Amino acid sequence: MRKLPTVLTVMALAALGTTLPVSTAHAATPCDSAWNGGATSRFMYAYDATNCTGFLGKDDGWDSNWADGIGNYQAAASNKASSILNKGTTLEVQFFNGTGTGWTGGYICLSRNEGFASSLADDKFSSGTTANNAISSHRWVVYTACGNNWAE
Repeated sequence: MRKLPTVLTVMALAALGTTLPVSTAHAATPCDSAWNGGATSRFMYAYDATNCTGFLGKDDGWDSNWADGIGNYQAAASNKASSILNKGTTLEVQFFNGTGTGWTGGYICLSRNEGFASSLADDKFSSGTTANNAISSHRWVVYTACGNNWAE
């Protein structure tokens, strides 16, 4: 007989749970977590997968060729980024499809205000080429250098 109150309590709680409204709040995304918990101010980050997972590297400077083995980005990072994060304090990050200090091949920017792009699948460089798995270099620029070509 002692089990009956326990069973009734469990049934009552189960019934109550089905009648309460479901919260519309969402759990933090991995990019939110990276932004709020892991990313250091003054740095930009690139990730191999969407949602800021699969860390490729971070940099507070510029790198004109992610595949040349010089700087914070190495060959394994070139043409691999599927999500990016900008925790810069004064500048925007301009990512390029090309390499070299001529900064060619089309670009896409990520602003400090936007913070991150959790997927580059729908983003295009200024040249029209998809930005997903195509970033080869980056530099820090003022907002006006980006025109209207922003990652979303």
